[in-house]
Amino acid sequence: MLLTDSDWQAIELTVKLAATVTVLLILLATPLAWWMARSKSWLKNVIAAVVTLPLILPPTVLGFYLLLAFSPTGFVGEFTAAFGAENLIFSFWGLVLGSMVYSLPFVVQPLYMAFQNIDERPLEVAATLRAGPIDRFVSVVLPLSKAGFITAAVLGFAHTVGEFGVVLMIGGNIPGETRVMSVQIYDYVEALEYSRAHIQAGILLGFSFVVLLSLQLLQPTSTQRRGRKNGG
Repeated sequence: MLLTDSDWQAIELTVKLAATVTVLLILLATPLAWWMARSKSWLKNVIAAVVTLPLILPPTVLGFYLLLAFSPTGFVGEFTAAFGAENLIFSFWGLVLGSMVYSLPFVVQPLYMAFQNIDERPLEVAATLRAGPIDRFVSVVLPLSKAGFITAAVLGFAHTVGEFGVVLMIGGNIPGETRVMSVQIYDYVEALEYSRAHIQAGILLGFSFVVLLSLQLLQPTSTQRRGRKNGG
C-alpha cells in the first residue's frame, strides 16, 4: 500500500488548510492591495513593509511570535478567550491564522501589481456613466485584474501546502488535527522510514512543479504584451 491512512489524513488536512487559507486571504488581501495600489498616504510604505515581513523572517521566528500571541496569555489568545473560543494553539484554526500571516505577501503582491497596472481611463469612463465605487470595482477592476487573482490564489494555496516551520510551532503534530504533509514527512525522516518520506515528498515535488508550470503558461509572453500595447 503506497499511502497509509495516516498519509491520506495528512493530505486531506493539508488541502483543507490550504483551501481555507486561500479563500480567507483573497477576501482580506483584495481591499488591502487595492488601498496600497491607490493610496498616497505615508502609511502605505509602513503597511507594505509589515505585509512583506514574512518573506524575510525565518519561519521559526514568525512561528515563535505567533505562538506567544496565540497562547492563553497572549493578546490574540486573551481576545478569543473573551468570546469563549477555543485555544488557538494546537488547533486547526490556529494553523489557519498562522498560515494566513505567513502566506499573506504571496497573495497581496500579485493583486497589488495587477491593480497598479490598471489604467485610470476605464474607471473614469465608468464614473461618467454614474457607476459607484463598488460597481466600478466589480465591473471594471475585477475583470481587468483576473490574471492577478489567479496568480494570487495559486501562490497562496501552494505556499500554504509547503509550510513547515510555522505549522509545527503553532500546531504541533496531532494526527487528524494539525499533522499536515510537511510534518508527516518530518515524522518519517525522524523514524528513518525514508521510503514513506519519498512518497510524500514526491507528491509535494510534483505538485510544486505543476504549480510553477501553470503560472508560466498563464503569464502572457512579452510578444503578447507588446501586441496588446500596439493595439494588435
